Amino acid sequence: MEEKPYTPSIRSEKQQRFYETTNEDQYIEEDRASSVVNEYGHGNGSFLTAYFNVVCVVAGTGTLGLPKAFADGGWLGILILFLAYFMAVYSGIVLIRCLYYKPGQRLSDYKQIGTHAFGLPGYLVASALHLLNLFGCPALYVVLASSNMSSLLKGTAGELNYKIWAIIWGVFLLIPSLVLKTLKEVTAIAAIGAVCTMVAVFIIAIQGPLLRNAHPEVPVVHDSVIWQGFPVALSTIAFSFGGNNTYPHVEHALKKPHQWKWAVTIGLSTCTALYFLTAVPGYWSFGRETKSPVYSSLPAGSVPQIISMIVMTIHVIFAIPIYTTSFSLEFEEWVHATDERLGKFKAWCARAVIRTCTMVILVILAVFIPYFDDFMGLIGALANCGLVFLLPILCYLKLTGVRNKPWYELAFCALTLFLGIIGCVFGTIDSIKALIKDFHS
Repeated sequence: MEEKPYTPSIRSEKQQRFYETTNEDQYIEEDRASSVVNEYGHGNGSFLTAYFNVVCVVAGTGTLGLPKAFADGGWLGILILFLAYFMAVYSGIVLIRCLYYKPGQRLSDYKQIGTHAFGLPGYLVASALHLLNLFGCPALYVVLASSNMSSLLKGTAGELNYKIWAIIWGVFLLIPSLVLKTLKEVTAIAAIGAVCTMVAVFIIAIQGPLLRNAHPEVPVVHDSVIWQGFPVALSTIAFSFGGNNTYPHVEHALKKPHQWKWAVTIGLSTCTALYFLTAVPGYWSFGRETKSPVYSSLPAGSVPQIISMIVMTIHVIFAIPIYTTSFSLEFEEWVHATDERLGKFKAWCARAVIRTCTMVILVILAVFIPYFDDFMGLIGALANCGLVFLLPILCYLKLTGVRNKPWYELAFCALTLFLGIIGCVFGTIDSIKALIKDFHS
């Protein structure tokens, strides 16, 4: 008896059409998400590219200053650190939303966001804070790297003056600035820098408690809350979450820009985990006597201190090109120094001039302001409180509206603005007083 070929039922045909339609819609959505790449000129960077860039820029020298921030503000710093984490994640996400607030259009950087939100005043404020951060943070990194090299080579044949080391690092860092055209080419550098930070964190997390347990006779004093140190502690923690002004460039280098919210969330979560591993054991081990950077609290010349200084020097040196490249890209776009307009060779020459001048300014700042702790507090208070806690929230509410937000989101925005104002105003005043005292002494 001849078997009849199987004929699917009407129901199974409908199911098949449903599954085919569903898969087709899924592919269309994926293609549509990928098409954003070409629509706004995004790069080919992966999720890991953005993740490592965020970690390398954010988890830098701020990691080393957090135990001192706890010493300034007491154990209340734990609460501040938690709040700053959530605020930094939120501001990093809404900042990128501001770039796309107009359908079919993408703003290019922080200054354009300020301009579209508040006109000329917004442009001036955003530009001032942006430039202070883009020059202040890498200059601070040059300060740390130069100080570390002076300490590491002290008493040896390679001992050099702090200022000479600042110039040497400036010349050395000019090379990657001239070679690397965009941020997507800095991925390997960012990954190495992130690993170096993790090494330093684990050294402090392990060696600090071991040192305290080995010397129980040394008194260690802790405070629950130090209200007069609250603004400085907040500004240092704000510095630890700085990096917002590089986010538009990092997101623009992503092949799939819809991955940004996950990249910034996971990146800042990694940074916060490292912060707690440094801040809590560091403050518990050294108390009020905690220094910044925290490895200065370890015994001078000890192996853990030397390793910490080496790996953090590597980190900050690898983080500087991310800042300088971000600034150079914006300035080159402003003066139209592009390959299409000038040709490849002339465009490279223009980039070389811009990036050389940028590095010269960084070295000059590092030479004349060699006070790491108070310099970091000023940058954190004046620039990062504005860039992380104030400006993104204000621009987001102005560009996208207030009435369409739920009450809990508006309450969180209000809390972020309140803490940002306290850190910006009072933290700046305290940091300037400290710097004046440094220069007089």
